[in-house]
Amino acid sequence: MTTTIPRYDTLLEYFYHWVDTKPDFPFLKQPYGEKWKTLSYQEAFLEAAKMASALQAAGLEKGDHVAIFSKNCYHWILADLAIMMGGYVSIPLYANLSPAQLAEVLALSDSKLLFVGKLEAWEVHQRALPDDLPIIRFPHYEGNAKVSEGDRWDELTAAHKPQLERFIPDPESLWTIMFTSGTTGTPKGVMHVHKTPPQIVKDDVENDWIKVGRYPGSRFLSYLPLNHVGEKIGIYTNALCIGGTMHFAESLETFAANLQAVQPNIFFAVPRIWNKFYLGVAGKIPLRAQKWLFKLPIISGFLKNSLKKKLGMGDAKIVATGAAITPAYLKNWYKQFGLHLIEAYGMTEVCGSFTNSVDPTSPLDTVGKVVPGCEVKIAPDSGEVLMKSPYMMKGYYKAQELTANVLRDGWLHSGDQGTLDEEGHLRIIGRVSDAFKTSKGKFVTPNPLEETIGDSEYIEQVCVAGLGIPQPIALVNLSEVAGSKNKEAIEEELLTKLKLVNSQVANYEKVSTLVIDQESWTPDNELITPTLKIRRQALNKKHGANFLNWHNSKDTIIWLG
Repeated sequence: MTTTIPRYDTLLEYFYHWVDTKPDFPFLKQPYGEKWKTLSYQEAFLEAAKMASALQAAGLEKGDHVAIFSKNCYHWILADLAIMMGGYVSIPLYANLSPAQLAEVLALSDSKLLFVGKLEAWEVHQRALPDDLPIIRFPHYEGNAKVSEGDRWDELTAAHKPQLERFIPDPESLWTIMFTSGTTGTPKGVMHVHKTPPQIVKDDVENDWIKVGRYPGSRFLSYLPLNHVGEKIGIYTNALCIGGTMHFAESLETFAANLQAVQPNIFFAVPRIWNKFYLGVAGKIPLRAQKWLFKLPIISGFLKNSLKKKLGMGDAKIVATGAAITPAYLKNWYKQFGLHLIEAYGMTEVCGSFTNSVDPTSPLDTVGKVVPGCEVKIAPDSGEVLMKSPYMMKGYYKAQELTANVLRDGWLHSGDQGTLDEEGHLRIIGRVSDAFKTSKGKFVTPNPLEETIGDSEYIEQVCVAGLGIPQPIALVNLSEVAGSKNKEAIEEELLTKLKLVNSQVANYEKVSTLVIDQESWTPDNELITPTLKIRRQALNKKHGANFLNWHNSKDTIIWLG
């Protein structure tokens, strides 16, 4: 297909291209209340080039590692561009790391300098850092922690002229080290080279796979952590390669308003975000009423278009979901609005997605087919999904043994269990490590049970557990919709859901008890990851001592707190 998207081997070359060909086109847009600060490609280039000069003046040498500790904002992108323009290696960090985690990852990464920006907390983190680590702080973002340590961004850019050299990195040289969010154990530093992200986009354009090449100059909204591979590729890389505009969310409270204002053309969200949208609509129009209204020809079309716009999807061309498996019922619900959620299944280790459900007729309980150029097979002994990809990591930083354990004979061992149907659709059953053995000696895979239980407007999140007890139990976080209902109505709905799930499984898989945890599971209490995936080990540690008592209880539903 014909397209205006150029072909380069590094992200910086794409950036320079847009600076030269459409310098005044908006590249970065940051909200401040109802006002937006806009930086054109040319303005962003000059600011990043000044910071690149400042980094060089600070004594950094090409190949040094530079970390970014901040929530998403336009300074995050400028800092990352400056790192690339200086020939350094970017070390993006989750903004909600604890002080101990921050110190650990900085030490593991060998970072020589730290950018500090938009954060919920800082003082306790600062005390955990090495005294000799240089810091550059972004200008203060209202409503976030104040940072007084380090050099000021604005003072440095004012004091330095833009770097004259338009540095282009060797495509085979190290681009970034992305530390995994760590559902278990110590984070691993995944190494990727400069050629990989643009190659993903070039291949996508050539194969017309996800079809980003059809929409040059698109609007994007960046709000998921920029050090997560889904956001780094799906939003940041795509925006750079197709000459788009990146908008940012100001805060969690303003997210919905920012999304409505932007009406992005290309949008990526994790399943929990899609679920929140779904529950938000269900809280205003109950599911039973939706089914009735959506059958009325004139009202249905008007209502669906209105809801799409209120969700921020009025101009959406590509909508994607990933980081965790998206339940079939959510995909089916969005289909009503003409929104086909493209599932992006993959890993940081393959620099993003490995399969995509690009075909709207893909079975809803699958993650689609492999990306062109990739290969998949299922290990016959364990059912583990094995991957081959041209976008494979170069390994884990300073962890040869861990690298050798996951990369064997050219295949990446994903740690996921799955199956392939005759048409090549991949179904993910769950993590190999998520399966647990009951006291009856039977192994239970929690994910299918969780999907069936979670198909309720009253449930926000669910975690099936039960290691060492006779039957599984389910821990549940209730939704905002449930907050408007009385206890009896909630229990009636949950008992109906429990009866349904238990009618579909073997006796040893039947869930004996639903436990309603009224403490929200958040990244702050470390019960879910920064990308909103459940930390099973953390929930097991918190509640495991009570599992047997809950199973033996005469109550089928137990309320905590």
